[in-house]
This record gives sequence, structure tokens and C-alpha cells, in this order.
Amino acid sequence: MQTQASSGEREPGPMQNGEAMSPQTQDSKIPAGEEEGGAAPSAPPLPPLPPHDSPPPPPRPRLVFHTQLAHGSPTGRIHGFTNVKELYAKIAEVFDISPSEILFCTLNSHKVDMQKLLGGQIGLEDFIFAHVRGETKEVEVTKTEDALGLTITDNGAGYAFIKRIKEGSTIDRLKTVCVGDHIEAINDQSIVGCRHYEVAKMLKEQGRGEPFTLRLVEPKKAFDMIGQRTRAPKSSEGKMVSGKETLRLRSKGTATVQEVPSEFEDKATKKVDDLLESYMGIRDPELAITIVEAGKDKTNPDDFAEALDSVLGDFAFPDVFLFDVWGALGDIKSGRI
Repeated sequence: MQTQASSGEREPGPMQNGEAMSPQTQDSKIPAGEEEGGAAPSAPPLPPLPPHDSPPPPPRPRLVFHTQLAHGSPTGRIHGFTNVKELYAKIAEVFDISPSEILFCTLNSHKVDMQKLLGGQIGLEDFIFAHVRGETKEVEVTKTEDALGLTITDNGAGYAFIKRIKEGSTIDRLKTVCVGDHIEAINDQSIVGCRHYEVAKMLKEQGRGEPFTLRLVEPKKAFDMIGQRTRAPKSSEGKMVSGKETLRLRSKGTATVQEVPSEFEDKATKKVDDLLESYMGIRDPELAITIVEAGKDKTNPDDFAEALDSVLGDFAFPDVFLFDVWGALGDIKSGRI
């Protein structure tokens, strides 16, 4: 007999989906009203039928995802999460580790591949690989130009990490710094819990010619990944879904199953993510999706700015960024992009 844990288990078995049985209805016949030669006596009234509610819809099959630790582990099964923090907690429970050990997750690849990075959507057939803390290292950096050449993202659970390194930049010349490294501290000041845009701002504020220290935590590597310095490609981020539906994770509210984004949504999300990198030094597909959703049905830039401020006011986007995003959405709708 298979034993099932409350949130996740190893050694997966087949899923069984149940359907609610619709209650049967009973037909009632009213006796005939007359006999030959005269009226029949009145039949006693039938007792009222009990209230009949519509049968509940069949329950949706439970969504179960398969997962492994990226450096190697048995396969586990997880379910019942609605956001990234809960996802990490489920993975940690399966493998008996602390959720704080998980730096980020990739989909369908155990490698540190930023095109496969788990964001706010998971394809219903995707396999989740969790990358956990490896070695800690400290690196002294001296700015020789205004930009360090880093693109920062975060895991949605308090860890910012390096998503891209620009070729030929200050950071590119420091060969110990790699894509996927979690930035734990700047000059011994912990930045755990900071969002990616806050970390990007701190790095931008470091003075030119003044050395500062980064404390980095690299993801634990499998044997076939040792010695590999992964750099994200210059092209736009790849799709991270398989199948026709995805599970949309939300920081607030319940996760929902949605259709794969339309061609417009896919193009617009990639373009907005590029603009986020250009203006703010971050990449965040989930943030880009939220911006696209706020603007896709708006008819003028003022309504778009108001809608964006209502959901993302903490970011304080510059006006020039909003203008470029609005222009990009219009270009994609009209087919110019």
C-alpha cells in the first residue's frame, strides 16, 4: 500500500482522479383524473419534493509536480502550493532540508540555465529542479565604469542572484563570479530579503575607483557541472512551459491554472523584460507579465500609468520607462514588432 504525505512524497505512484457522482432524480406520476361514469375522488396531495440543488462540479484533479535536487537526488512529488515560498517549503519537506537552502529552481534542466529559470509560471508537465546552497566566496570588485555588467533577478523568497554577465564588463573579468551566484552581502551588509531592484540600486551607487566586497553563494554543482561558467545568452529568455496550460504562481492570492500566453502576451512580456534590464538592471518575467496585464486593455498612457501604480507603486518606475513600455505594447498590437 502506498503512503502519501500531506505535501509531498518520494517514490511517485500513479495519480487517481475522482469525479463527483451526480445525485439521481426521481420521476413522479400524478394519477389519472376521471373514471367512466363520473369524476374520480380527489387523490391526496403528494408530499413536497425535497429541495434539489444542482450537483457540484467534479473536483479538478490535484496538480502534482515531480522534483529533484539539481546536484542529484531521488525524485519527489509535490503539490498544494500557491507561491514560490510555499513551493520551496514543499520541496524542502520532501528532501528533509531547510527552505532557506534553496537558491532558485529551473524547469526541465538540472543545469544553471537562466533560460529555464522558474518564474511565475510552471507548465503542468514541467519537472522542477531545485538548486541549493553550495560554497561561499568573497570577491573584491573595483568599478572601472558606471555599469558593472550585471543583471540581477531574485527567487521571490528573499534571495537575489546574478542572471546575466555582460561580456567584457568589470564583472566578466572576475572569473570567480558566475551566473547563478546568490549575492548574500555587499561590504558585509546582508541583503537577504531585498528585492532585485534594491540590490541593483545598491550596486549602481558604488563609487568608481572605490573597491567593495561581494559575498556570493554559488549553487551546489553536480559532477558534470564542475568547472563550468555559465553565461546567459544574449537572446531573449526562452519559454518555460510545456503542454497547453500553466500554473500561475502569485505572491498574493491563490495559484491559478491558465492557458499558455497568447502570441501578443509572449512578445510583450519578452520586450518588457528587456526594458526592465535596460532601465533598472533586472530581469523578472513575472514582473513583466504583471506590467503587460496592466496595460494590454488600456486605451491611453494615463490609464496605463494609473493601473500600473495601483499594483506596482512600490517600484516608482520612471516616466521614460512607462512611455517606452506603452510604445512597445502599441507596436506589438499593430504588428510593427
